[in-house]
Amino acid sequence: MTARTAEPRSRRLLVLLPVALFFVLAALFLMQLVSGRDVAEIPSALIGHAAPQTSLPPLEGTGMPGIESSGFAGKVTVLNVWASWCGPCRDEHPFLLGLSRDSRIELVGMNYKDEPDNARRFLGSFGNPYKAIGVDEAGRAAIDWGVYGVPETFVVGRDGRILFKHVGPLTEQSLARTLMPEIEKALAAPSPAS
Repeated sequence: MTARTAEPRSRRLLVLLPVALFFVLAALFLMQLVSGRDVAEIPSALIGHAAPQTSLPPLEGTGMPGIESSGFAGKVTVLNVWASWCGPCRDEHPFLLGLSRDSRIELVGMNYKDEPDNARRFLGSFGNPYKAIGVDEAGRAAIDWGVYGVPETFVVGRDGRILFKHVGPLTEQSLARTLMPEIEKALAAPSPAS
């Protein structure tokens, strides 16, 4: 091979390399797009693990208990992390009110970095779907639960293990297609031995 024939080949390679790289990246993006996987879904490292040890005081003035993780045992618990200053929390609230009518589950709220007066006003204006409300004034419990932002919703099984995490506000679609099927799975699971 002479120097003259090697030069055009290396030029061709330099031209084809970016084109080939573009097609490889385009194929990867296309595979992700058609995979059907929700790219907004943020997996939680806590799924399948025991719920973090949580002891939160009650929201004063509501007459409701706070949150104790020991209270999760023996029942399916849905824990919703919310705040009065959170716009999407207002959007999801009607769906929580509907969910609260399901007597098979215990719906509890973790009030995140909120002013107590504002939280009480929020519940007074929109209704209170919760059976217990724990105040996470500093946000430490939310960190232990792996919360990225409010609202977030967790399903905790009868054995006290986190089974599912929903990031963002609940909608009619996410409630029907995602959260309720996870709750049904949790309810169908055998109760842990005493």
